[in-house]
Amino acid sequence: MTTDQDLSLDGKSATARFAAKGIDVTPCKDQGVIKVVKRPGVEGDRPMIGDRVTVHYTGKLVNGKKFDCSRERKEPFSFNLGKGQVLKAWDVGVLSMQRGEVCTFLCKPEYAYGCAGNPDKIPPNSLVVFEMELLKFEGETLTDDGGIVRRIKLKGDGYTNPNDGASVDVHLEGSCDGRLFESRDVSFIVGEAEDKGIPLGVDRAMDKMQKGECCVLHLKPKYGFGSEGKPEYKIGPDKNITYEVTLKDFKKAKETWEMDLMEKLDLADAVKNKGNQYFKAGRYQQAIVQYHRIITWLEMECGTGIEQQKRIQDYEITAHLNLALCFLRTKEFSLVVDNCNKVIELDECNEKALYRRGEARLLRNEFTLAMADFQQVLQVNPTNRAARAQISICQSKIKEHHEQDKKTYANMFQKFAERDTKILFIYGKSSNSCRINTEKVYCNSKTILITFFQL
Repeated sequence: MTTDQDLSLDGKSATARFAAKGIDVTPCKDQGVIKVVKRPGVEGDRPMIGDRVTVHYTGKLVNGKKFDCSRERKEPFSFNLGKGQVLKAWDVGVLSMQRGEVCTFLCKPEYAYGCAGNPDKIPPNSLVVFEMELLKFEGETLTDDGGIVRRIKLKGDGYTNPNDGASVDVHLEGSCDGRLFESRDVSFIVGEAEDKGIPLGVDRAMDKMQKGECCVLHLKPKYGFGSEGKPEYKIGPDKNITYEVTLKDFKKAKETWEMDLMEKLDLADAVKNKGNQYFKAGRYQQAIVQYHRIITWLEMECGTGIEQQKRIQDYEITAHLNLALCFLRTKEFSLVVDNCNKVIELDECNEKALYRRGEARLLRNEFTLAMADFQQVLQVNPTNRAARAQISICQSKIKEHHEQDKKTYANMFQKFAERDTKILFIYGKSSNSCRINTEKVYCNSKTILITFFQL
């Protein structure tokens, strides 16, 4: 174990002392970060590149002077490992640790604060020492709902990633409950992996990967094989699965800014048809990807001439309407409303947009707003029987809601009456008279006026 006395050394002595006790954890073995373990961690998994790690640390100069300490702030520090968010020494050192481990790192200037140092705290070209405890780590979450979690086993090369429409060559190994169910080399177009029987989660992770990268993807059912499972792989419904993915090579598709308007319009029709194909097959998430591509290409385009402007607007309206339909199927009702609003901004009397927004609002129990939408549908098309039926449903729901309110308030009045009866019973002997007093009782943001006897 190291102590403050061990640290009161010059640079050469400190390096020699650490080298004798510890190990060089730098990839190039240049003694840039030397590690001494003070308390071993839990045997097993170690953090990987991209993981979200949480640590406690104390930073000192080699003379023992402390310059930073998370424990004194009573708040641990979190960062994404290997992403350049912290000192290079931390990215290198924490990668070697286990959960619960406490160790000390001696760090050369080029792995720490360099020739500039840190004003008022760390002189230029200083060796520094960090004592660190790895509290926890978890994979990098690639989606807001936590459905795709990535852990990088081998970092890729360069700084470019595949984009939507890119051609990729990958090696896949899929497993479920520890059982390997597939291992293959395959090529596909990003955004169309479903055509090759590849789960949505693998497809969606492609734009985060670099050439040569090997990562492990943990996929929840939504991004795996869903409620249907995969009978040919003997995978049941709603199962979590894991894929190890190696990106061997890729060729990027043209970026939006590299295409002219005519290219975008020509591609939009094919992409719309691909989205419709996925929708009819019940692959709503894959369809969403396709319709989003059209929006991305055309939302900032103006066009030249009335005919071209109308063509752009028609594609945008169709894409938003199709997205609204997809989100109805996936029960993401706020996104239904958002996409319908986009259509109504372009065409305020669009029958489909008004109707689908009404459906979403009805399913969100916004009965009055939903009824208003269906009434607007009838103003646009008085023969729309579905809208008329939905208005009846809204009226029925509103009536049910009012009846429920009446029961709620009736029960509340009954409780007040019971309370007042108790008051009269307790204090009745001390007075033969009473007076009427009116009070306001506040309940659920509504003011209810009640009158009761108060002695």
